[in-house]
Amino acid sequence: MFKRLAPLVLSLLFAAPALAKDELAIGITQFPATLNPSIESMLAKTYVLAFAQRPITAYDASWQLICLLCETLPSMENGLAKVESLPGGKKGIAATYTLRADSRWADGKPVTSDDVVFSWEVGRHPQSGVAAAELFRRITRIEVKDARSFTLHVDKLTFDYNAINDLRLLPAHIEGPRFKSAPAEYRNRTAYDQDSTNPGLYNGPYRITAVVQGSHVVLEPNSHWGGAKPAFKRIVIKAIENTASLEANLLSGGVDMIAGELGLPLEQAIAFEKRHGARFNVVTKPSLTYEHLDLNLGSPILADLKVRRALLLGLDRETMSRQLFEGRQIVAESLVPPLDWVYAADLPKASFDPVRAASLLDEAGWKPGPGGIRVNAKGERLALDLVTTAGNRSREMVAQVMQSQWKKIGVELRLKTEPPRILFGDTVTRRKFPHMALFAWYSAPESVPRSSLHSAMVPNAANNWSGQNYTGYASPAMDRLIDSVEVELDKDKRKALWREIQALYAADLPALPLFFKSDSFILPKALKGLVPTGHQDPSPYWVENWRWE
Repeated sequence: MFKRLAPLVLSLLFAAPALAKDELAIGITQFPATLNPSIESMLAKTYVLAFAQRPITAYDASWQLICLLCETLPSMENGLAKVESLPGGKKGIAATYTLRADSRWADGKPVTSDDVVFSWEVGRHPQSGVAAAELFRRITRIEVKDARSFTLHVDKLTFDYNAINDLRLLPAHIEGPRFKSAPAEYRNRTAYDQDSTNPGLYNGPYRITAVVQGSHVVLEPNSHWGGAKPAFKRIVIKAIENTASLEANLLSGGVDMIAGELGLPLEQAIAFEKRHGARFNVVTKPSLTYEHLDLNLGSPILADLKVRRALLLGLDRETMSRQLFEGRQIVAESLVPPLDWVYAADLPKASFDPVRAASLLDEAGWKPGPGGIRVNAKGERLALDLVTTAGNRSREMVAQVMQSQWKKIGVELRLKTEPPRILFGDTVTRRKFPHMALFAWYSAPESVPRSSLHSAMVPNAANNWSGQNYTGYASPAMDRLIDSVEVELDKDKRKALWREIQALYAADLPALPLFFKSDSFILPKALKGLVPTGHQDPSPYWVENWRWE
């Protein structure tokens, strides 16, 4: 937020001329904390790996579930998915997938069922540190048919039974020895971080050939890729955390494009288009990105619902959206975006109400004190710490506005920024933020929030910091709703359950909703074939369609 323009950034402003036309330089705002596909949930890692790895299934730009690494998506209709009866009258699913015959790791070894089994073993191990472990735990066994075909036996029949997007494949021939010798140390021993340029780690159209920590990643074609031949002989992804510097790099030719998934904030992109629209295509895509404040509910201050409610009512989010984003950031009342078909449009809105906010703080025992900041009976000030990503101009402005608005109701907000790789690699993952963390969730269509809201998903030392429930939220009612919505196949009944989830979230406020964001892709006029998706499966999954014209 208040990041100084360091010498490294200054050097980037005067970068070399734009790359040759069979090369592409991309600017993003974060550098991955790890390159392991299963550890951590940082979007920067997902974006970079999307050029070099393919999941078995993914959602496309039309929000339809498709095969990327498999031949046919299993379904009840085609007979590749079958309901199984389980003990206690429960229902499970057996889904059979066949990997594409041309799938190869970039060292030439085929992607096989052994890789699937190994990835499952890592994901379900309680100390592996995998971020989204729920799918791995639900798979009770894998029946290997042959080198490419396997059947997953899952202990629940869910509405999204054939979506195994979270089953990220790891190459057993490389990662196997590192994991099996010390599972609890695997997250620190993975070849993705210790031997990042090993070609055997990647099975997409590109492979990573150079990594300069905190600076850039270089990708070159995977000669064993069996799909459409990619157009670029070299792609460089540069991490430039300061968004003003990122824009300057684009204008100076240091990068050719800015990724929408991790690029300029909307208001900066709008201003850029007004000045440079003749030179670049600015494509703005409404997305499922949820900007919010995660609250550490272990804090005695924030454990009080009256305080959380007062903080939300003390924010004029409508004015923020209008003044900062020309009204293009939709104010969020819960965690489900209006673009998603399960969005509950009839939820009551938490409109700006500083009078009610002050009353709630009075009820919670926080009375006006010296300098206008409230104090409790012990004389302790109502002071909260907020941490967010360094260099993001949009979050700088939002945080400063929140600081000003909350001061008017007697709340002191202290601002701190961290590089994204620190914030997401350590601070939020290990729940080290004392009060608040400002960031965004980037979700898939109808994405059940088990990992971020279920009480079993709170990261801790015992589970090696697995799970994404960084707030520490524990609600039996929410747990029941999450368990119920996953197994409800009837769409009308499922939508009703989704409404209850959103209503409970808005009532309990484990996080403070801010906005649903739009992604702004800033592209050179000659670049064709890039299609924004608007969800967490990013555009580089289809990089083989990108080209210069």
